[in-house]
Amino acid sequence: MAQVCEVCGKKPMSGHRVSHAHNLTKRRWYPNLQRVRAVVGGTHKRIRVCVSCLRSGKVQKV
Repeated sequence: MAQVCEVCGKKPMSGHRVSHAHNLTKRRWYPNLQRVRAVVGGTHKRIRVCVSCLRSGKVQKV
């Protein structure tokens, strides 16, 4: 399942893990997604939403 917020579209970011010797290896930062029952189009649906959307009030919970 894709790690994407269904409200804002936030996706994982990529970058490097940097060791003390400055060796670079690939890594990813994932958004903090939660499964929430929310009102979508007048019906109750279970969606995956990032916590920043929940806190800012972009999601109306059931």
